[in-house]
Formats: sequence, structure tokens, C-alpha cells
Amino acid sequence: MSAAPISRFPVPDIAGLPDDIRAKILEVQDKTGFVPNVFLVLAHRPDEFRAFFAYHAALMDKDSGLTKAEREMIVVATSGANQCPYCVVAHGAVLRIRAKNPTIADQVAVNYRKADITPRQSAMLDFAMKVSRDSGTIAEADFEALRAHGFADEDIWDIAAVTALFSLSNRMANVTGMRPNDEFYAMGRDPGQARST
Repeated sequence: MSAAPISRFPVPDIAGLPDDIRAKILEVQDKTGFVPNVFLVLAHRPDEFRAFFAYHAALMDKDSGLTKAEREMIVVATSGANQCPYCVVAHGAVLRIRAKNPTIADQVAVNYRKADITPRQSAMLDFAMKVSRDSGTIAEADFEALRAHGFADEDIWDIAAVTALFSLSNRMANVTGMRPNDEFYAMGRDPGQARST
């Protein structure tokens, strides 16, 4: 286990947090068996914690034309491009579990164009990368390319919104020096692993 700090900024004690934030952190701890460092780091600013996790839930937990694994795929691919270790490692673990595939997250993080994914997913990630890296050049042709793969306009919004939220997350994780929890590295590596997230 690493003894390195999880943030460059103060990390509050869970017991001293506002009731709603403490309850959310303890709920996650009960579900996963540990507290992901992102919760502790963002709790430094309670109002921003609430806003971030409200938007996160609105995008990542809803019914959508994108599967939950595909949404995690977007996070892993764009976080790799943004050189965000926390998001690659943490969401890589979630992607492995949601896709029931112990190798997919590593492939997507390094080079999604060579990953074992569908042409539809590759088109989705092409668009996500453009949103993350070069959104000023997005044009109707980008929408047409996605529609040709069966994405509805609402799905395209979701791809862009997930990418945008995690572009924010990537930058804050890098600025704070957010360290991935050691637990994430092994999650979802065993194809028979039953832990859910």
C-alpha cells in the first residue's frame, strides 16, 4: 500500500464533513469496501463536491442509448489522452467490471483504435476524443458519422457530456495530485470476480 498523500490540498476527516457528504462517502464505502480517493479530495470543497457528484450521477447512472460500460470506455479513453492517472485507473476498474472483460480498460487507455471494441464504439471514442481535444472543430459531419453507427442525437449529447465532465475531472485530479486507491488496480482483473460497482 502506498503511503504517498492522496492530494496536494487538505483532505478533511470524514467525521467532520456535512451530514449529506459524510452519508454519501459511507454509502460508497459500504458498497465497495473502501473510500475512493476522489470523494475525500473533492470533499475539501463541499459545494463543488455536491455539484460534481450530482452531474456525475445524472450522466453515468441514467438509462441511455449508451451502455454503462460504454460511458466508462469514454472516461478511460479521454482520461488516457489527458494523462490523468486517477481516472484511468479508477474508471479502468469500473470498465473491466461493467464490460466483464479483464483486458479492455488497458487496451482502451493505451490506444482505443487497437482495442477489441466494435466499430460503433470506435466511432463513439473518435468523437469523444475530438470533444476532449479539439471541440472547436466539431461539425455536422461528426454527427453524421455517429448517426451512421446508430447513435441518436441524445446519445451524441451524452458522449459529449461524459467527455466534458471528465475533462474537468481529469484536470482537477492532475492539479490536486489525486492518487488512485491501491484497491482499483486489481478490480475486475479476474473474469470470475463478482464485485459490483
